[in-house]
Amino acid sequence: VQLQASGGGLVQAGGSLRLSCVASGVTFARETLGWFRQATGKERIIVASINRSGNSVYYADSVKGRFTISRDNAKNTVYLEMNSLKPEDTAFYTCAGARLYTNTDTYIKEPIRYDYWGQGTQVTVSS
Repeated sequence: VQLQASGGGLVQAGGSLRLSCVASGVTFARETLGWFRQATGKERIIVASINRSGNSVYYADSVKGRFTISRDNAKNTVYLEMNSLKPEDTAFYTCAGARLYTNTDTYIKEPIRYDYWGQGTQVTVSS
């Protein structure tokens, strides 16, 4: 399984970025997906997660109303649209995937429950 993230970069506060994460080697439509971030000197935290169907999502409180997670199962891609970016959003962003072996189609917040991780992309927001 491979996850290839892209779309990071340097942006001014108030700006926008769109991260993409393309999966290969997996039946994408069966996977729950998430975006995480890790700032320098801090632990990795969940940013957003989306269920298999794409109709249930979770956001960290710090990004609610500014970030949007979505998926395109036909393209094996999960997106993170980031608007109104703040300097505190500066971090290394990573996508991850998990297989839920249940009929319950829900998002996943806990990093430990994810099975595979992408290589990530750096987002830097200047003030």
